[in-house]
Amino acid sequence: MRYKTIILELLHQRPQVHEQLRKDRKLLSTMERYARELKTSQEAWKQVLNQAKPGSDQNQIASEALEMALKEFQDRLRSESPRDGSETLFLDAAMLFIRHPTPRA
Repeated sequence: MRYKTIILELLHQRPQVHEQLRKDRKLLSTMERYARELKTSQEAWKQVLNQAKPGSDQNQIASEALEMALKEFQDRLRSESPRDGSETLFLDAAMLFIRHPTPRA
């Protein structure tokens, strides 16, 4: 549930995107999809951090992993933002990028 709250807050920070999704009746499905992506990313980061820091506190690992996943998600959204201000292209590009993340080392 907290993933949806986080994603909803990020969408609220982009009012034009939020409003367009709401008008198109895609807000809920997009929020749910992004929340799943954020959760998947956090899980992947937890695995990486558990390997890098064996024996670390699992709550601390989960917190760090969420921070990293969230930063990664926000960076992707920002990096895919179009120069002409077209929010529809921004959202489409962000979704494409999130569906096909770059491999981690």
